Amino acid sequence: MPIKVQSSGLLMPLLLLLLFTLPATGSDPVLCFTQYEESSGRCKDLLGGGVSADDCCLNVAYAFQDPDSGLCQSCRSARWSPWSMWAPCSVTCSEGSQLRYRRCIGRGRQCSEKVEPGTLEWQLQACEDLPCCPEMGGWSDWEPWGPCSITCSKGTRIRQRACDNPSPKCGGHCPGEVRESEICDTQQICPIHGTWATWGPWSPCSGSCHGGSHLPVERRSRTCSAPEPSTKPPGKPCSGATYEQRGCAGLPPCPVAGGWGPWGPVSPCPVTCGLGQTMEERTCNNPLPQHGGPFCVGDSTRTHICNMAVPCPVDGEWEPWGEWSTCSRRNLKFINCEEIPGQQTRSRDCKGRKFDGQRCAGKQQDIRHCYNVHQCRWKGSWLEWSTWGLCMPPCGPNPTRARQRLCVAPFPKFSPTVSMVEGQGEKNVTFWGTMQPLCEELQGQKLVVEEKRPCLHAPACKDPENRKL
Repeated sequence: MPIKVQSSGLLMPLLLLLLFTLPATGSDPVLCFTQYEESSGRCKDLLGGGVSADDCCLNVAYAFQDPDSGLCQSCRSARWSPWSMWAPCSVTCSEGSQLRYRRCIGRGRQCSEKVEPGTLEWQLQACEDLPCCPEMGGWSDWEPWGPCSITCSKGTRIRQRACDNPSPKCGGHCPGEVRESEICDTQQICPIHGTWATWGPWSPCSGSCHGGSHLPVERRSRTCSAPEPSTKPPGKPCSGATYEQRGCAGLPPCPVAGGWGPWGPVSPCPVTCGLGQTMEERTCNNPLPQHGGPFCVGDSTRTHICNMAVPCPVDGEWEPWGEWSTCSRRNLKFINCEEIPGQQTRSRDCKGRKFDGQRCAGKQQDIRHCYNVHQCRWKGSWLEWSTWGLCMPPCGPNPTRARQRLCVAPFPKFSPTVSMVEGQGEKNVTFWGTMQPLCEELQGQKLVVEEKRPCLHAPACKDPENRKL
């Protein structure tokens, strides 16, 4: 199973790629599904098995699963899945670390940085569920015994103690019980009141069916013996009837078991391209189950895969925008660091369109007005410390995290709009290029000051879908 390990820091990301052999080629038999669930990376709604990945992916909305690895892959062009939730912190108290991941899902193309489908990318960050770890407390002395729980015979009494010698800290506790009980004897005899024992079973019905001169009945009885009332001191007897009876109403006729009717016609294939599913139905009416007889055993429907052997349309998708061109102005060789507006362009490609799919919506080229501030040396100032970045490397030994202070210079106060052609209104102008800010040295540095700290208790990176490894 391909695994990609990546963590983004504040200066430069550190990438670790661990690549293994991909499962299932285009001709190996796979399980074909009609849905791919983005949130969990699972295949949904099984269409059938024994088909090739190429046939399954005649419809790019489908997904397939390699029976050996268990990994679900989408038929659409490769792209990154959403990031998973952060895993629990590696420790429950003090500072630890936690991981999250995303997977390159799809086929036929690559994700960013030439990453193959199926590759995992990891991120690791520091975490802290509790700022401190629990400390155990100690018990105080026992309080005096409380009164006996009853006024006759034997009961119980309790005593308590407090967990404050010393008190626990940070969620700790005292080992042992806060309460203790013991038997206490009042030296007095208690009266025993009578209680009914459970009802005995119902007698067999006096008749097997309705009709005749007597109504069929069934009877049951009980005794005042659980326990019997005492005589010295006298207990109360049981109240209520010793016997009861009821009529045997609604004696059923003999049950009739259900039987299946013949299979109905096969439904037409519901798709016009790729794979679909047909269905046959039958009814439990030959005969119908009656008078409590069992329903038919087995399925009332069965399905079959139908293959139209026609690829489904694949819509085009825009590739990411390319880089902006250098900010320049026709007939002027240098406009750097001056309040002279120029223009720059960028473009993108529409890729992946096949089989009469939709063309990409929107424009292929973008134009904007700009000021060229590339390599301009202006006075700057030091920013405050940034937040701590992700832990790097997330799956390697001794991960660390970093934060920075940067020397930055403000953009010059050039006009934010410009009128290039009279009568067409004003256009917004943006700054382009990397300035060279000038700051007083800080800790021996002129542009960037960095502080690093180790990430503690880092968990191991394990593929959540790699069930058979």
